[in-house]
Amino acid sequence: MNQLGSAFTEGIIAFTATNIDDIFILLLFFTQVDNNFRPRHIIIGQYLGFLAIILASLPGFFGGLVIQREWIGLLGILPILIGIKQLLSREQENSEIQAVSDNFTQTSPSNFILAFIWTILHPQTYKVAAVTIANGGDNISIYIPLFAGQNLNSLGVILIIFFLMVGVWCAIAYYLSLHPAIATILSRYGNHLVPFVLIGLGLLIMYERGTFTLIPWFK
Repeated sequence: MNQLGSAFTEGIIAFTATNIDDIFILLLFFTQVDNNFRPRHIIIGQYLGFLAIILASLPGFFGGLVIQREWIGLLGILPILIGIKQLLSREQENSEIQAVSDNFTQTSPSNFILAFIWTILHPQTYKVAAVTIANGGDNISIYIPLFAGQNLNSLGVILIIFFLMVGVWCAIAYYLSLHPAIATILSRYGNHLVPFVLIGLGLLIMYERGTFTLIPWFK
């Protein structure tokens, strides 16, 4: 598998494994939509929060430019350890999201550009972004080893996949908000798969970086 193909695969696996719980948070947000809390606040807030997580993870890429690729792959141990910890503990994180009520009615400008800027500056957008950042803090420990050892093209592929997947996640959450029975099934079984996916991702990172060649009997 070439490096771009590997980056594509790693990007999809990493995003899915680290953002399963985000679907349920987004689902809760979409059930709170009203005149002052619109779907655009949720979508833009999700993108802003995820962008902050990506920026916090980029040091892994820049570190990979000066450290040997095989040694960078040792960072793959992080998602393996996280997966094992989740597998042993089976603890489910419960995020409480409190609805914010406004005492006044806010209207958006009719001009598209002004409306977009208004949405970015809206308090509800930052509420979603803050929850996304708080819930995605653990993602950084997965994304740093993922970014490390990539070249610029591979990093670009991963980032494109990530930001496309954010939109897909929002669409899935919106769809689930219309079908609560499906959300119940996903909530029951989805988290059980995450530890195995994280372990597999860590092994894939180590394999693609050639880390196993550091072990004498793998040479």
